[in-house]
Amino acid sequence: MRTLLAIFCPFLIILSIYLGDLQAVVIDLGIDVLVENHFHGLEAKRIGLITNRSAVNKNGISTIDLFFHSPQVKLVALFTPEYGLYGLEPMKKNGSYVDSQTNLPVYPLIGDDLKPTAEMLQNVDVLVFDLQDIGSRSFTFLSTMGLAMEAAAENGKEFFVLDRPNPLGGERVEGMPFDNHFRSFYSEWDIPYIHGMTPCEIAVMINGENWIFKKPKLTVVPMKGWDRSMLWKDTGLSWYPPSPYLPNEESPFYFSISSFLGISPEIDNGIGTAFPYKFIGASRIDPYFFSRQMNKRKIPFCYFRPIFYWSFFGKFRDRMLGGCQIHIQDFSKVKLVEIGLHLLQELMMELNQEPLASLNADQMEFFDRFCGTDEIRRGFLSGKRIQEIVESWDSYIQNFKEKRKKYLLYSSQSPTQ
Repeated sequence: MRTLLAIFCPFLIILSIYLGDLQAVVIDLGIDVLVENHFHGLEAKRIGLITNRSAVNKNGISTIDLFFHSPQVKLVALFTPEYGLYGLEPMKKNGSYVDSQTNLPVYPLIGDDLKPTAEMLQNVDVLVFDLQDIGSRSFTFLSTMGLAMEAAAENGKEFFVLDRPNPLGGERVEGMPFDNHFRSFYSEWDIPYIHGMTPCEIAVMINGENWIFKKPKLTVVPMKGWDRSMLWKDTGLSWYPPSPYLPNEESPFYFSISSFLGISPEIDNGIGTAFPYKFIGASRIDPYFFSRQMNKRKIPFCYFRPIFYWSFFGKFRDRMLGGCQIHIQDFSKVKLVEIGLHLLQELMMELNQEPLASLNADQMEFFDRFCGTDEIRRGFLSGKRIQEIVESWDSYIQNFKEKRKKYLLYSSQSPTQ
């Protein structure tokens, strides 16, 4: 069966190139460039592919299929990040299994095995990383990438990264700084909460800054046609959800606003509804008063609509909640993390400080590690102004922007860059 597939399924690649000509897609992704170059550097090698079904080429053909059906390479194993191979699994899954479509072993890099083990890599020559990141430090795909780079080096394997756009663009850098005291799988690298870099750029930076104990032989495959000023809507690409809570191309923006709010047991951030990260609420909130207060803050390029809603699963399952729906009016200009801070401040005022004051020791640790710093929690509980907190991050942000320059692979057409 595999022999027949090897004979006939390369037509997938030909079809992909043909469809690309018809559709005039703006961007050639890393996987497109690799295919156009006949898998250069990977010929006849045994490949372990770190991916999920959100990783497709510019015409929507899965990276798994392109590797599996290519006679030029030998795909021998699949490694999956959080949310699993199909990007639809809300629960973390431990333990390997066999993929029914390819009959290949699948190794989830989550739970006890955040990085590939020597046993997983024994039949692999090269690890290839192709995942759609979303531009926020707390989304774990780039943590998976860097830890897998370290595992590759420890086991004498090469490492390839196939590049993809940052949905938030390559110019936006903002949010909480990294504090090594709070390093975790959700804040693994010394980058701001919103970093404005692509997977290839981060991979080169991980090696260049010696953020891992042992560095692999690294090959990056950049995109063609992407520039730093592009948001996802500018790429001409379709969106394929990397997790069940990121259903469309706007989702990464709302994740950056409210993902950390959901760590508090008192706050719902829409997980369990059809609008994850867009709904913000609690069981004791008057949505009309709350939204009115939020709109009084006159946050640029954003407004808030009062809502009542039900959560179908999660910590607020089957409970009526009141709150607001966040509406972004200009995705290129809005300050994402600051919106989250304003929402948290208003919720703290209306819920008598409980969203942070009620955290037990484990919740407190998780909140700080997810944020990569304890400054937000301590700052809010001590009564600091939002502007004071944000301004305290300025030097870190500026230092990072300077440090990252030598790792950037793309320029910008923006007149402000």
